[in-house]
Amino acid sequence: MPDAARTMWAADAASAALGMELVDVGPGTARVSMVVRADMVNGHDLCHGGIVAALADSAFALACNSHGPVTVAAGFAVDFLAPGRLGQVLHADAREVSRRGRSGVYDVTVRVDDPDDGEVIAEFRGRSRTLASRV
Repeated sequence: MPDAARTMWAADAASAALGMELVDVGPGTARVSMVVRADMVNGHDLCHGGIVAALADSAFALACNSHGPVTVAAGFAVDFLAPGRLGQVLHADAREVSRRGRSGVYDVTVRVDDPDDGEVIAEFRGRSRTLASRV
């Protein structure tokens, strides 16, 4: 795992509190998984959209920090296609679409149960910004 991503993940209390697990990270990519717990469902007994977005955001953060310099989110959009449900395992796969200068664009697909062939429940697009080096 790239050092910057490893350092960031080790200090990520929010992702840890949600039970997220880092499955894989490489240059411009990452996979993070999480089980939907009872405290993550909304009043319709479905996984809260903010939880799905948080999972995708964590995978995005790892992918965009995999190159070394500290990189933060400049914004994101998420489209929900189907619900996640109690007990399901959600898998977020992040991949770099474009990186130029200090800006990057990353897509994250969130699937249920099977990380490669499971139903897609959300598509996330994140925009990143690498922080200027401090001298």
